[in-house]
Amino acid sequence: MMLNQVLAKDNMLLALKRVERNKGKHGVDMMPVQTLRKHILENWSTIKTQIIEGTYQPQPVRRVEIPKPDGGVRLLGIPTVTDRLIQQAISQILTKVYDSTFSEFSYGFRPNRSAHDAVRQAKSYIEEGYRWVVDMDLEKFFDKVNHDRLMATLAKRIKDRNLLGLIRSYLQSGVMIGGVFSRTEEGTPQGGPLSPLLSNIVLDELDKELESRGHRFVRYADDSNIYVKSRRAGERTMKSIQHFIESKLRLKVNEGKSAVARPWERKFLGF
Repeated sequence: MMLNQVLAKDNMLLALKRVERNKGKHGVDMMPVQTLRKHILENWSTIKTQIIEGTYQPQPVRRVEIPKPDGGVRLLGIPTVTDRLIQQAISQILTKVYDSTFSEFSYGFRPNRSAHDAVRQAKSYIEEGYRWVVDMDLEKFFDKVNHDRLMATLAKRIKDRNLLGLIRSYLQSGVMIGGVFSRTEEGTPQGGPLSPLLSNIVLDELDKELESRGHRFVRYADDSNIYVKSRRAGERTMKSIQHFIESKLRLKVNEGKSAVARPWERKFLGF
């Protein structure tokens, strides 16, 4: 049923408009956004049939390096415009399923929420007397997401096996680096429309854990801050949450960039 919702005409049209509006660079097939509409009009029946039959093969993403302000580079994987369209269509339907179940303290990549809202929430904790922060940095989060674990999480809510297969094919589409194909065994490459939502689905488990422990926290994508009343509480929290992230979520905390500190000593979302 859900794959039909993804491929429904109104959902595909909305996805097409969003991809056109976001513009963006070309993928490995060099097709610009400007010709996407014509390409889809001419080829949609073939593409749609392949998706329904489970034979559609996404193209590898194109590796792009974006310099980070702190030195180093952020690796992006740019899908072809056709794959951006299909990912966007999937994302729109999954957002309807998942977004209402997410934590109210998760602010990244969500409708009607912003980094400013996250910063405002953080300030209100500090004003309430939670004047220490546990600043957790996840190491290369988007490159480290475990595919099997993510697919098992998705299968709890999505019963349409064809849709699950299509999502897995996007996770495993591979990457082209300087004309050489490389497999993707883990991670959800930053650069496609589906990646932000999948990252929130993975980290929703962290949010639920923090909520069940009664923590005051703010999360924006892979930036997680927990607000506590003393350094000791902060160090205790850091230790137990790091254990949860590494053993349960199978992700890695970057110890060099994580710290227990005063909020005004740490940057949160550039503020």
